[in-house]
Amino acid sequence: MQDNRILLNDSEKNRYNRQMIMFDWGEEGQIKLKKATVFIAGAGGLGSSVAIYLASAGVGCIRICDSGKVELSNLNRQILYTDDDIGKKKVLSAAQTLSKINPNIKIVHLFEKIEKGNISKLAGNAQIIIDCLDNFQTRYIVNEYAVNAGRPFIHTGVYGMAGQITFIFSPETPCLECVFPDAPPPEILPVVGTTAGIMGCLEAQETLKYLTGRGTLLKNRLIVLDGDNLTFEELHLEKSPSCKICSSKFN
Repeated sequence: MQDNRILLNDSEKNRYNRQMIMFDWGEEGQIKLKKATVFIAGAGGLGSSVAIYLASAGVGCIRICDSGKVELSNLNRQILYTDDDIGKKKVLSAAQTLSKINPNIKIVHLFEKIEKGNISKLAGNAQIIIDCLDNFQTRYIVNEYAVNAGRPFIHTGVYGMAGQITFIFSPETPCLECVFPDAPPPEILPVVGTTAGIMGCLEAQETLKYLTGRGTLLKNRLIVLDGDNLTFEELHLEKSPSCKICSSKFN
């Protein structure tokens, strides 16, 4: 039988040493990350934080999708970019930066708007889908795909100094539309950069836990951050029997 340790070279062992020495991680956990593919939907404030930490941790392939270009007003929170990137495609600039952070991994940059007709192609063979979007209409598209494809889906949202996160994996958990059946009205949301950073880090943490098989995931739980008072509240989530996305599939 082939020894899986040959999949990590000496440089990688050195790069990832501080996480590999954790109990129950080791080379086996790092190899799982190296073999993994993730899909990051959105390359803004949340996506920046998620992508940086997953790249640094050694996730082998990151598929990052966004249809936007870098604007000056992005720079208070979208830490993948600088003034030099203004006017460039976010995903292209992100891919260049992430490749500098970790040249050992593969970055697939997808300059497309997520729609029902292309979400399957965009997600590709990703084992997990990470919501770094800023609107619920697109989130619903991703959620429906995740339910139908049987993929885990981490939802996170931010508003000002508040945030929320949950781990969705139908049929084990409610889907996004169970929890939020009605989309809030579209608006330009206030966002403090640190809030996007905190919530993005939590998304990255959940992703690493899932891929390595460590810890307890946020299934059936919604964690709500009150950044003004620096408190976290945990809410229990239940499936909706009237959900048009998942109720008919798993009842």
